[in-house]
Amino acid sequence: MERDATGEERADEAVTRAAVDPRLDQIVREERGRLTAALVRILGDWDLAEELVQDALVAALEHWPSEGIPDNPAAWLMTTARRRAIDRLRRHARYRDRLAQLGLEATAMERPIPTGGPLAADDRLRLIFTCCHPALSREAQVALTLRTIGGLETPAVARAFLVPEATVAQRLVRAKRKIRDAAIPYRVPDASELPGRLTEVLSVLYLIFNEGYLASAGQSAERRELAADAEWLASLLVRLMPDEPEAIGLLALMRLHLARAGARFRSDGSLVLLPDQDRSLWERGAIDEALDLVGRARRMNRAGPYQLQAAIVGIHALAPSYAATDWTAIVALYDQLLQMLPSPVVALNRALALAERDGPGPALAAIEPLASRLDSYHLFHAARGELLRRLGRTEESRRADRRALALTDNPAERRLLSERLAEVAEQA
Repeated sequence: MERDATGEERADEAVTRAAVDPRLDQIVREERGRLTAALVRILGDWDLAEELVQDALVAALEHWPSEGIPDNPAAWLMTTARRRAIDRLRRHARYRDRLAQLGLEATAMERPIPTGGPLAADDRLRLIFTCCHPALSREAQVALTLRTIGGLETPAVARAFLVPEATVAQRLVRAKRKIRDAAIPYRVPDASELPGRLTEVLSVLYLIFNEGYLASAGQSAERRELAADAEWLASLLVRLMPDEPEAIGLLALMRLHLARAGARFRSDGSLVLLPDQDRSLWERGAIDEALDLVGRARRMNRAGPYQLQAAIVGIHALAPSYAATDWTAIVALYDQLLQMLPSPVVALNRALALAERDGPGPALAAIEPLASRLDSYHLFHAARGELLRRLGRTEESRRADRRALALTDNPAERRLLSERLAEVAEQA
């Protein structure tokens, strides 16, 4: 069944109108994922479900601005989707039993259901875990999650990751075909599978957040709207899985980072590193709320990497100044994190904290063994350059900064490294 191109254009225009009205935008975003999840479950046809959701959203965004938002938006959208389904599918025998199920659910949804209730939560959880199934490539997982759960249109996903729209569309088609052909189950994993599968979901959300928080390529140093999308997805996951401390830890970590987003760049777009940030620009209310999440996760007594990272950022957030930071506590947390997640990047970050506690010499000794594993990682060379500079080893620091500069495309990072090299040249 071919998608009506005109209908898709109308859907794009409708979503654009919704973005002008914050309340309407929030409702559309929330209900879009819920409706998609329910229709995928009932119809067993991902593309058809998305078509019906588009139709229902177009109808909503044509009527709601003038007629008012209904008391039960979910029921309104489900009823509208059911009517569109009847118009499209009544001639197809294989859909008749599913149309009957749509009718039953539309009737049931006329009764108010609490947001995040068991039925809604189950459907959206199924969809999240299906989008992030390990059989799919990471690029496909990201695209499918942003498109289906996050509600981003295909062009928006393409802009976020600086790839052609056709590439994203192809990823989506292949992902849905893989789900169908490999019979990937549309379900929440069993308890025995959940830890590994939840880790995959959290990794996808964190990847999306990191790309928005500090872009790996393109003309923009950050894509804060993409980071905000990842935070919204993480908050949805926490609402659906309130007893999973690592999901709570990831949400806290994202919110702590976003709370200082306003201090990370100067008006000219240049990057402001943590020691130089104006802490009065940090959002204290958001920090307090995020720290409450850190405490909530800690009380569950199931520590994990995201919780530890959030605790580290929390110590930074509480410090009145960079000099007053509790580096001993941060090093201790990195020691725990390194035991759970023995990666060279964690070891590098621990060494940078060690530099503040014990000085650049011990820190440099700690990171030198990482050189072979992190040679293509620009932050390794940037960190090494800074430590060498603090030790007075100017020529070595210059070589390290040049290597870092060659490895990054982020404009703010390139500017910072270029300024460092220029300063060293002036002092020579």
